[in-house]
Amino acid sequence: MSSMEKSYNLRDRTLRFVDREDEMDFLYEEFSSPRAEMSCGHAVTPMSLTNWCRRLLEEGKSKFVCGQPNCNREWPYVEVRKMALLTPEEREYFESTMALNAARECFNSKTCPGCKFLVTRKDESNLSVRCQICTVKKGRPYEFCWQCLNKWRGQPNANHCDNDGCINQALKTLRTCPEIVFESIKNVRGCPSIRACPTCGSLLEHTSKYCKSIVCPRCKVKFCFVCLKIMTECTKTSGPYEPCSSRVAPRQTSIPVWHR
Repeated sequence: MSSMEKSYNLRDRTLRFVDREDEMDFLYEEFSSPRAEMSCGHAVTPMSLTNWCRRLLEEGKSKFVCGQPNCNREWPYVEVRKMALLTPEEREYFESTMALNAARECFNSKTCPGCKFLVTRKDESNLSVRCQICTVKKGRPYEFCWQCLNKWRGQPNANHCDNDGCINQALKTLRTCPEIVFESIKNVRGCPSIRACPTCGSLLEHTSKYCKSIVCPRCKVKFCFVCLKIMTECTKTSGPYEPCSSRVAPRQTSIPVWHR
């Protein structure tokens, strides 16, 4: 990845420059580059765009979607590559990670720790997954843990294997993340800053402290970050800037499975 700050050339006539704040700078790093406009209409710098798209890849996404609330516009990779001024090293990382994430997303697959091939899990309730390639090569059943990606140890159908440190990292994040304070919504206390989308299970961090709604970039469903109801259901009894009638939903203890 690039170690030096990238910056747009103001003489590049293929870019649309705007005099606005960097709307992808979620960490307030205040990059010095001029701001240019993406196809969705939001302003970016090459560094903030690179960081946001890298975050999507690290979360397992294979497509790039604007991170602004209520904007679910998908950016083509060719646009991201150009607007982020990706270096050759960044291009290689982006393209290889996109391909791997796409395979995992489409086929519910993970890499077997034995043979390093992608294995598809047929039973989503069972953490012990058999790799047919390793089973044939070794001449005996070979199973690995879907959670920690090590050779399976322990009893079948358990909620974790007996390997040291076998924990569900997503559930740990939901359990330990800090709370968010909504500045414009009174009497909302104890809302976690990270939620699993109630439709597809993707982990999302709410960056807006003023509106409780969020659109999941994976399944495109708009839901309430406070009560976890679909937004159309939540707004039947309370507005988007008002406390939910059903109050704050507790911290999630399971990850919803997307039944597409």
